[in-house]
Amino acid sequence: MATQFLNPAESKPPSPSRRSQAAEAVAEALIEGISPEVVGEAIALAANEIILRQTKNRTHGDSRGVHSSDVVNAWRNIARVTNDRNKYASLIVAAYHVAGAGQKVVGPKSPLSTDKDILSLFREKATETKPSNLLGEAEEAIRGNDQFRAAAAVLRYSELENAKSRPVFDLLLKYAISEDGRLHAENYYRTVTEEFASIRPAYRWRELISLARATASTFGMTRKDQPGGRAPGYLQARELLQLT
Repeated sequence: MATQFLNPAESKPPSPSRRSQAAEAVAEALIEGISPEVVGEAIALAANEIILRQTKNRTHGDSRGVHSSDVVNAWRNIARVTNDRNKYASLIVAAYHVAGAGQKVVGPKSPLSTDKDILSLFREKATETKPSNLLGEAEEAIRGNDQFRAAAAVLRYSELENAKSRPVFDLLLKYAISEDGRLHAENYYRTVTEEFASIRPAYRWRELISLARATASTFGMTRKDQPGGRAPGYLQARELLQLT
């Protein structure tokens, strides 16, 4: 269902008709009796795939994927606590938003527009095999703004036997609070923690893989995406706390 909301090879500006089609698809699914939680999950996964497929260098902040993921997360939370009328309206609006953001994400000649599972393009970028080494590789990639390698390291980590998510969350949290992220760094981290907890196990690691990519994108960048920036007050707070 998620593919109904995203056309990665689309090169034209966002189309009202495509947005309407996504909204109609959600409305039809809800009328057919599909669980709102399942419908919301499909929309969230479509937003997540925008991050994975985005070709522009900046995937953090108010980029199409991160912004869509944060928006969908908010609408899903509203849908969980409101009456049926507002629940359905929330999910329809979420789908409409993601369908607009999903257009013009990649060009038709980009390798990211492949029909294959997008994760296959990341997997080969990681070189380590041990859990601790993969976390180290992910952090090295983040600090080097290497988005693909950071995502690949977390992907490889997720495929290890008995992989635990907490060490990855702890690693990425450090940068969620230290980087500016165009006002989305901490917000997107919270989005991923909530979506990871609610999405089915077969898909939930995609959220952390995308967070790793966005984290590598935002490291050391100012709000205007110039090198040398950190979150406002971060360095001063470290000084006051006497942290090295």
